[in-house]
Amino acid sequence: MSPRDSRAGFFKRSGSVLRQDLAVRDAMIQRCRTMFPLRLMCRLLQVSPSGFYARQRRSASPLAQDGQRLTAAIRTLHAESDGVYGSPKIWQILRKQGEGCGKHRIARLMRREGLRGIPAPKRWKRRTSGERPAGITNQLARDFTAPIPNTKWVTDITYIPTQEGWLYLAVVLDLFSRQVIGWSMQPYLGRDLVMQAVLMAVWQRRNSKTVILHSDRGTQYTAQEFQAFLQAHGIVSSMSGVGNCYDNAVAESFFGLLKRERVHRRQYATRAEARTDVFDYIERFYNHRRSHSFTQGLAPRNFVEQYDQQSSLTCP
Repeated sequence: MSPRDSRAGFFKRSGSVLRQDLAVRDAMIQRCRTMFPLRLMCRLLQVSPSGFYARQRRSASPLAQDGQRLTAAIRTLHAESDGVYGSPKIWQILRKQGEGCGKHRIARLMRREGLRGIPAPKRWKRRTSGERPAGITNQLARDFTAPIPNTKWVTDITYIPTQEGWLYLAVVLDLFSRQVIGWSMQPYLGRDLVMQAVLMAVWQRRNSKTVILHSDRGTQYTAQEFQAFLQAHGIVSSMSGVGNCYDNAVAESFFGLLKRERVHRRQYATRAEARTDVFDYIERFYNHRRSHSFTQGLAPRNFVEQYDQQSSLTCP
């Protein structure tokens, strides 16, 4: 690169930074015009009043107008997600809506508006494991895909802190769509907690095919009563290896979403309050509205409905 080209690039970048700086100062002056004298603000911010008025009269460039339109769409999507979505998820949704925008531009616009998602923690918690009952193996072997609904389920338990004490939550997810098809919440941790969640999943099952239910080695799942319950409903039990949280990664991932997108942003006074909010997250937001990368950006319930529609068209 010649010295002349280098100087040209420097002045081009400097001009872009200057325009952005002026835009920030003008926005600050415009926002505070009802509180402070305009000439005083111009003097403090080192902006000429005539230049400010000229820029206010000047129409926005096509790029700036498109940025304003994108920013409005970003604000809407961010608000609809309850402040959960970050720039990658919002970019994915906008692309599905036909927007030809880049992910870096979406991230830049969100930073300018002070919008951000809820970051995922980069750690796993190791839990103690029990002994698998005789004949029970890991049927999934970390294959978390399913060709049709209700063939592979995963289940797990977590706890929700409240000022009254813990509220325990058990869920069952269908690996085909990542939809929560069964859940149960109780103030104590026992076999009935997981049996109610699995029973809810059984009630909505629409075929008689064998279902694999994968869990960890918690005592609620290894109990003889629970294993008999699974056999009575035609469910094959599958269990993780010793100390391998990755063997049940889908259930762990859902709890990670629930905690960072809802539970960690609340302070529950009572278990009833926590129960209502968790129900709202699962049934109103996650199953029916939350964009999921595994289902091509669709909410889990919408992905199932799309599958049902395609199946009805292919069936004679």
